[in-house]
Amino acid sequence: MKILAIVVSCLFWLNLNAQEIVVFELQCIDKTTREAIPNVQVLVQQGDSIFQRTTALAGTVQLKIAGNVAFTVSITHGYYEAESLEIQPTKSAVVAGKITKIVELTKIKAKTLGEVNVYAPGAVEVVFQSERLSVADFEIFPTGELLLLAYPKTLSKGSELLVYNGKEILQSFKLKEKPTELIHDFRGNAHVVCENGVYGIYRTASGIGISNIDKSYYMKYIFPVVDTIQTKLFFSNFNPVYPAFDYMAVDQLDSTYKVILEIKDDLMMELYRSEYKWVDVRTKLWAYNKQLETGIDKEIWVGANYFTNSVYYKQLYAPMFQRNDSVFVFDYYKDKLFTFDAFGNKVDSVSIFHHYQPKQTGWKRNVMQDKVTGEVYAFFEKGGICSVQKINLKTGVLGDKIQFEHKYIDKLAIHGNKAYYVYRPFESAQKKFLYLTQLP
Repeated sequence: MKILAIVVSCLFWLNLNAQEIVVFELQCIDKTTREAIPNVQVLVQQGDSIFQRTTALAGTVQLKIAGNVAFTVSITHGYYEAESLEIQPTKSAVVAGKITKIVELTKIKAKTLGEVNVYAPGAVEVVFQSERLSVADFEIFPTGELLLLAYPKTLSKGSELLVYNGKEILQSFKLKEKPTELIHDFRGNAHVVCENGVYGIYRTASGIGISNIDKSYYMKYIFPVVDTIQTKLFFSNFNPVYPAFDYMAVDQLDSTYKVILEIKDDLMMELYRSEYKWVDVRTKLWAYNKQLETGIDKEIWVGANYFTNSVYYKQLYAPMFQRNDSVFVFDYYKDKLFTFDAFGNKVDSVSIFHHYQPKQTGWKRNVMQDKVTGEVYAFFEKGGICSVQKINLKTGVLGDKIQFEHKYIDKLAIHGNKAYYVYRPFESAQKKFLYLTQLP
């Protein structure tokens, strides 16, 4: 009888403690549109315990807390007014084992900022002009010399590569194939990408040389590499037809590698995979056969071949930059700027919001780095008016706006605190010239 009483009391004690732990669920919605708000920072403090969470795509967070102690909730988001709640769990909520709260957030109506200086750039200089050739693209060598991709009438016929030192053309090459763009690899070497091949540009003791590189080899083994620090090599498995990829670091001494950050657009991935539900039976059968053949999910086959051709699909944009012994990744899908050390370890992260409201700000998904100074700039263009703003890599805050004199500039690059760009006046017979302006 005594044993039975002990068992009953233990069960009652366990049941009582089980009821004291409850699930707290919070959802944040827009007060005007009633839509869920993702990426809201939620801080829950209960006694000496502090919990920090970020709302998911549905605007919700969940965590387990003690059901018999009051707690406070602090809510912050870059585009909404901050909220603070104090919640006292009720007996009914403790019995039910769940506390649910819906918070309506109000957008910030006005934000008082400090003084913002809009600088006019320095005097605009023409770096290269020609009555015969237009500049399509360019790359800047570490020495300051320029590699120009130029053409007389169309890029598909008579394209030329010019090595220019600012005063005269040092060398020129005729291209037999149609070029598409000039790019540089992680070592800073320039390459011209054509329809069927890639040509590498390299310096020799006697001048500039050009060599043919297999395009598939370049795109598979060289293009994915972003940068190197000491023995670490940073690269990605980015695929333009898939809404997720990983940044990885590999040690060149022992060939070990690790994933340092996953980039993923959750909403785009959901739409991407759901495309499979709406295709016809023939396409579903084709995708299923491809899954058996390759091991790649049938939903990915349909998404890559059909959804990527729709107006709803956008390639991921999350650039990586190296400065001194640190690596920086702009994850615009988590609203974060991540900082990694030379070994690929995450050391810091700050919130970024300059990509919000692109129609109002003119954000163009274009972040560039000055390889000489290490500074990083964001590019904006609204109504043809172009500008850049320096990004503080410690805080993620934008600096003063630097506006360019010309409208609708093209192929902007910053080198040595100087902005180079291609421009031709509107409705003008002038060829496309290369211009330069000194940044403040």
